[in-house]
Amino acid sequence: MADSNVLLLDVSDRVATITLNRPSARNALSSELLHEMTAAFRAAESSDDVDVIILTGADPAFCAGLDLKELGSTGGNLDGVSDRVRGPFPKLTKPVIGAINGVAVTGGFELALNCDFLIASEHAKFGDTHARVGVMPGWGLTVLLPQAIGVRRAREMSFTGNFMDAAEALRCGLVNHVVAHDDLMPFTRGLAADIIGNEQDGVRQIRETYAAIATNDDHWETEARDGRAWRRNMFDPGKVAARRQQIQARGQTQ
Repeated sequence: MADSNVLLLDVSDRVATITLNRPSARNALSSELLHEMTAAFRAAESSDDVDVIILTGADPAFCAGLDLKELGSTGGNLDGVSDRVRGPFPKLTKPVIGAINGVAVTGGFELALNCDFLIASEHAKFGDTHARVGVMPGWGLTVLLPQAIGVRRAREMSFTGNFMDAAEALRCGLVNHVVAHDDLMPFTRGLAADIIGNEQDGVRQIRETYAAIATNDDHWETEARDGRAWRRNMFDPGKVAARRQQIQARGQTQ
């Protein structure tokens, strides 16, 4: 379980901590980072030394979404890794806790939503800027965000691109806890230890049952279908490059 330049993987006390490690790019998702993230999740899933996975980012951001520089040139990171089952992660049986240390934007927001639950630093913010960038959700945002905060709040976030801070995220039920920034990892690891103290076959069965109850295959397929159609007919890397400049000027992504 070696580190790469763009991702760190630490295993201790039966917890695998995956840290997105492109801080100067606000941990934006390049093709390389997507590949390394998938490999790290698979390593953690297959390891007999791991019961819980924590996903976080190198400060100051959790993840600014797809790397807009790559997206506006080749678009190679739009597909990510082609053999995922659904969403941004490979198939997992072990709980995944998101430790949200800073902004989680667009694809980074989708990473967070695909975790089993979230702990937020006081510095965390959440935003869906798909419409600003000119791409469509592909990792379940239109399914998972309404489940977390209700469809009307979800529509507002997606239509406006406005951000939700940690306190509001707690009020809306998007995150389970908000803690001081320096306490984020100790607090999250404490919850991981509580999970580890249980019978792991039981934990994994309950996780699978929750997933089966919460998943609506028709809704996921609708998002996937619309995303494919958008990319085929509407996606324009040149427009993304122009939008990137506007977004940077607003200071709300990388």
